[in-house]
Amino acid sequence: MIDDPIITKDEVVDLYRKRARRYDFTANLYYLIGFREWAYRRRAVEALRLRRGDTVVEIGCGTGLNFPLLQEAVGPEGRIIGVDLTDAMLEQARSRVAENGWSNVDLVLSDAASYHFPAGIGGIISTFALTLAPEYDQVIARGSRALAPGKRWVILDFKLPANWLASLAPLLAFLTRPFGVRLEMADRHLWESIERYLPNSRLIELYGGFAYIAEGKRGA
Repeated sequence: MIDDPIITKDEVVDLYRKRARRYDFTANLYYLIGFREWAYRRRAVEALRLRRGDTVVEIGCGTGLNFPLLQEAVGPEGRIIGVDLTDAMLEQARSRVAENGWSNVDLVLSDAASYHFPAGIGGIISTFALTLAPEYDQVIARGSRALAPGKRWVILDFKLPANWLASLAPLLAFLTRPFGVRLEMADRHLWESIERYLPNSRLIELYGGFAYIAEGKRGA
């Protein structure tokens, strides 16, 4: 685990304030290298196994790219809580919510490390975000305790493959650097924290091992 921040929180806020308006467009550029981001996001949301009426928390919700998928899962009777560190990203998320007429979305400006999860929630998800937080282990621990019995924590993020493809990591790091993701973050094994606090867990590798979905379920 890395204790010292590779990129500070102030730098993350500044970076995403600059990228907020064009974030959705630039995120789609991953498709140029065959990275099926939307399909991976859908798989991550499906891994939550949400039910209609559930409350789900998204850590690092950004512009709300996952909100349509989460809405499909929880329905209008459910609740989505989007948490993000950057005001400009939440402004884009607020616009998305207004354009779609969603009345069941709460947006929270907060550092993941200081966010207090509501008790008994129906799921927690983070996609390409929590790896930026050096306190990720604490966040996962607190979220795990807040889950209702049988509910899940799901993380979709980047990693290094355990094979020869790791030699291509500098190329991927070049592509992810504009989003604050550094090659030095490879030591942040978020899936190990999922396994630690939610023993009923599994890891699914994606894109040759450069990405993964980690899911953990709280026991009954």
